[in-house]
Amino acid sequence: MTITDSKIIDGKQLAKTIQLEIAEEVESFVGKGGKQPNLAAVLVGDDGASRTYVNAKVAACKRCGFISTSIHLPSHISQEDLLAKVRELNADKDIDGIIVQLPLPDHIEVDLVTSEIDPAKDVDGFHPESIGKMNLGWDTYISATPFGITQMLKRYKIETEGKHCVVIGRSDIVGTPMSILMSRKGMDATVTCVHSRTKDLKSITKQADILIVAIGKAEFVTADMVKDGAVVIDVGIHRVEDSSAKKGFRLKGDVKFEEVAQKASMISPVPGGVGPMTITGLLINTLKAAKNKSCA
Repeated sequence: MTITDSKIIDGKQLAKTIQLEIAEEVESFVGKGGKQPNLAAVLVGDDGASRTYVNAKVAACKRCGFISTSIHLPSHISQEDLLAKVRELNADKDIDGIIVQLPLPDHIEVDLVTSEIDPAKDVDGFHPESIGKMNLGWDTYISATPFGITQMLKRYKIETEGKHCVVIGRSDIVGTPMSILMSRKGMDATVTCVHSRTKDLKSITKQADILIVAIGKAEFVTADMVKDGAVVIDVGIHRVEDSSAKKGFRLKGDVKFEEVAQKASMISPVPGGVGPMTITGLLINTLKAAKNKSCA
């Protein structure tokens, strides 16, 4: 059984569409005297996946008419020196948004670094102030991946009101904020969050009208865990060794795509699903930060 295009939630194509809209908005904003948005990305070390992701963000900034400021620091940098760099970017009036690419080296406390970012420039939505405002339903910068997923669901006109949404994973970056957002007004789903300690997980995931998978394990979700006709959003991305592939590896998600796609009504692929929409969410937040600064 072939997987038809109508089943695919094409994040790559949707990201292109939204980024064209962002580019037009930036052109109009700058034309009226607004400042060109400037996103600063800090990369620590030489992790290949992180470098690829930062490069993708730089390219997206260029397409949307943003300035992109890239800072590459050695993996042995001290925690205090990294914090000093973040403070320097906080003080730079030309910088609108700051991201520190994760993961960071083991000797650096991630929470300490994200908490150091000025909340007004926290376009990744990781600062405690941003998270707190999101929990209260206040206006804030929402973590880019959950934000991108909500845009996917809305743009594809996937009904969420009254639906049972099961989120697999409870990370601070994806699972927990995703669970909160799906229950908020405008999405209005009934949400269950499951994780590695959940008992009889399969019985719960099979109840999901919308299944969002962010557990960080390659091909964890199989067809027998999914209800017929469910919408499946795959957040995971993993490099799996494959000698037959040109690069020696293939990218896989948290979902066993080929078999789950047979049961799903719609499904996001890996690659080309959530990843491009995460970058798009980041760009929307950065433009918002630039506009907030102009209004201040």
